[in-house]
Amino acid sequence: MRRPLFYLFLFVALGFLLTSTVYAGGNPGNPPEKLITLQILSFNDYHGHLEANTPGTVNDIPAGGSEYLSAKLNELRQGQDYSLTVAAGDLIGGSPAFSGLFHDEPSVESLNALGLNISGVGNHEFDEGVTELLRMQNGGCHPVDGCYFPDAPYAGADFQWLAANVVHETTGETPLPPYRIEQFKGVRVAFIGMTLEATDTLVAATGIQGWDFLDEAETANALVPILKAQKVEAIVVLLHEGGSQTPPPGDIDACVGISGPIVAINNALDPEIDAIITGHTHLPYNCVLPDAAGQPRIVTSAYSYGRVVSEINLVLDRRTHEVRRDLSTATNHLVDQTALTPDPALTAVIAKWQPLFDAAGNTPVGTITADINRGGVGGSDRGVESPAGNLVADAQLWATSSNFAQIAFMNPGGVRSDLTYLQSGSEGDGVVTYGEAFTFQPFGNTLITFAMTGAEIVSVLEEQCQPLGSSRPFLHLGVSEGFTYDLSTTIVAGDCTSVTISNVKLNGVDLDLNATYNVTVNNFLADGGDNFNTFGTITTPRLDGGNDLQALTNYLGAFSPVAPPSTDRVNELP
Repeated sequence: MRRPLFYLFLFVALGFLLTSTVYAGGNPGNPPEKLITLQILSFNDYHGHLEANTPGTVNDIPAGGSEYLSAKLNELRQGQDYSLTVAAGDLIGGSPAFSGLFHDEPSVESLNALGLNISGVGNHEFDEGVTELLRMQNGGCHPVDGCYFPDAPYAGADFQWLAANVVHETTGETPLPPYRIEQFKGVRVAFIGMTLEATDTLVAATGIQGWDFLDEAETANALVPILKAQKVEAIVVLLHEGGSQTPPPGDIDACVGISGPIVAINNALDPEIDAIITGHTHLPYNCVLPDAAGQPRIVTSAYSYGRVVSEINLVLDRRTHEVRRDLSTATNHLVDQTALTPDPALTAVIAKWQPLFDAAGNTPVGTITADINRGGVGGSDRGVESPAGNLVADAQLWATSSNFAQIAFMNPGGVRSDLTYLQSGSEGDGVVTYGEAFTFQPFGNTLITFAMTGAEIVSVLEEQCQPLGSSRPFLHLGVSEGFTYDLSTTIVAGDCTSVTISNVKLNGVDLDLNATYNVTVNNFLADGGDNFNTFGTITTPRLDGGNDLQALTNYLGAFSPVAPPSTDRVNELP
């Protein structure tokens, strides 16, 4: 049950952490101009990609990384009287080892250095729970790992995270401010920050117990009259939910056949909201969509990993304090490493953490014979069987053999990179280091083995077809060796409308719907994550199988050199 939105009204009305900053003054009685332009630079899904060799490419051009992202932001800020830098969530979590090994403190320090002002929260901000997110905001040493630099403890974020639609189920309080108001030449501009409503299906349940994630449009719409009562007429939403072009990813500065949750959210948002900066899908677009009153509204997304910066030039009328949407524009800019000079301030952040990473991350754990990849280009397709997902399932089945596990499944979103054969440093071709393994599988989940009936296993396979309106229509589970089945799906306009599972076998023997089998998954799936609700209903005893990363590194060490697992375990029918 979602708690009523009156909790949010009450909490905001009490003035919870409302922040207002004046970026430019001026005598209201003697205005120098009637219109001013506020430059809003934005990005999303940064995921701790400090190093230049981790973000990947855009159209074969090396792009992203903190040093180049900062350089692009500095370039775009030149000559601007009024400029803010904002983000739409997933700045931390699911990060490469360089940041993830240190609970993403390097990520936040890099974001401070590149001048981020405000961000909405994303689902990955909650990977380690609400308490850890508050530490990331406010500073302090990790409760288990302590201070990485005892003489200079982690100081927290200079920017403000916003969490309007995250409320405590008892008090209705939000863990972070719901919005922030900035002022430019007397014009007040509000930023509402939100994650997607489905966040509680995407992160481990233990860290968010007692917190509700409310409908995105209802939450923002409820804040509109509160903001207008504070003389705010210009409103921007920082939303960690999005869509995709047809076909994805599409031109980074285009809006071709936009589909996905953002379309319905845009239609439902109050016309008083002037622009929407989005994320989550890791895809770029630059759209002007009609609001509910038929007026044009800018909707942007900046790809992921700092590879693109969205620039909105929001024209503000000093007489009415309204946004002149007819004059406002948006452009998505490529963060092209070949055309930029790295920002030395970010190089210094990387240099600070490099010795700690070298000590922790460069230890070899095993070898591979060839690339072991996720689905699609750079892991862009979570809807297909992948060698990477099957590798993790194989490792988890092997690691829980003492629990008499017979089958293992792996969620595709838990695999965050490819394992590449070519060396990334000086470790040698085919060598997998601990850092690479961590980047590949960074969440530190616990393996769980429990008994399931054959019918329950088939129900799980059917749940790969995600609910209508989901950001990704189908999530293809990695499956362990010996488990096979036939799969038929129908995908219409970005939604999975039907799924058929047949010919399910374990080691060549038909799965008995009434028999029980010992199944291993990580605790995220075991709690029903990613809408795999059947796992969450299992009441048989849960056997602890240890840490998932440890299972992977032990597997690589025991069976090296490891070849890419086959992708014929699932027979996908036309």
